[in-house]
Amino acid sequence: MNTPTNTPTPAICYGEILWDVLPDGPQPGGAPLNVAYHLNKLGMATSLVSKIGDDVNGHKLETLLDNWGIKKHLLQVDHEHPTSEVLAKMNNGNEVSYEIVFPVAWDFISDSQNIAGQIRPSTYFVFGSLGSRNDVSRDTLMELLENDAIKVFDINLRPPFISRDLLSDLLHKADIVKFNQAELEMVQSFFRGSFGNEAEQIKFIQQHFNVPEIIVTKGEFGASYYEHDKAYHVAGREVKVTDTIGSGDSFLAAFIANHFRGEAPETILKNAIAMGGFIATKKGGCPDYRLDEYLNFKTQIFNL
Repeated sequence: MNTPTNTPTPAICYGEILWDVLPDGPQPGGAPLNVAYHLNKLGMATSLVSKIGDDVNGHKLETLLDNWGIKKHLLQVDHEHPTSEVLAKMNNGNEVSYEIVFPVAWDFISDSQNIAGQIRPSTYFVFGSLGSRNDVSRDTLMELLENDAIKVFDINLRPPFISRDLLSDLLHKADIVKFNQAELEMVQSFFRGSFGNEAEQIKFIQQHFNVPEIIVTKGEFGASYYEHDKAYHVAGREVKVTDTIGSGDSFLAAFIANHFRGEAPETILKNAIAMGGFIATKKGGCPDYRLDEYLNFKTQIFNL
């Protein structure tokens, strides 16, 4: 499973892989897995860096990666800690809250040297804050962030698994950061930033942490993309929501895939918003779908 490959993938997702235990049954999840799943669907080969237990739940996740075509040569097996489970509860029909069990296998990701050998300056290295909640995986991540990859930070704040110092370290390493509106406000509070309008808050993040590109997702109201001193805004479209699990992760996957292809900023945003809305109409973070289904959905709401 950990055999090196001579063909590094253009995207590497680092962090948690798990089962979301929902009232109607378990679903595969974890933001890095969700992003990897949708990147792969969009034709961008992706490797997943995580750790599973040597147990039934871990073996099932490994089988899914094989079936989905996600490269697993950087997936590790822990013989002491179990595969992660998250107890998910549905609130108000389609909103989700989580109880994240600790410790689990992905808290102990190691072997940074082997992982670093798969990273190139053109690699999109996608990470979040939750994968740093334990010192073993955090130390591995910090070593990997010294590489010259395009570092994409999906901030994904999950109290209490975050600290001001850790968040500062991660923001300083990022080239692209994705916030939702609540997370953007929380970061202003953490660092005594701007409490003015969104543009002022973004300017504070860019200047304080030297982050050149920032995304702000706004659910049904669309998203904004700040690229250096330029700003782009695209309104959302109304969709029939089944649940919101993984919709933000699918948005990020579409953003990265289109960023990789050099699309115009407005096109990047429209494609990402369409993907987020499309996945919100389906159940779970990694629903089965064909690429043409997404493309038809995108055409219907944006005429792209």
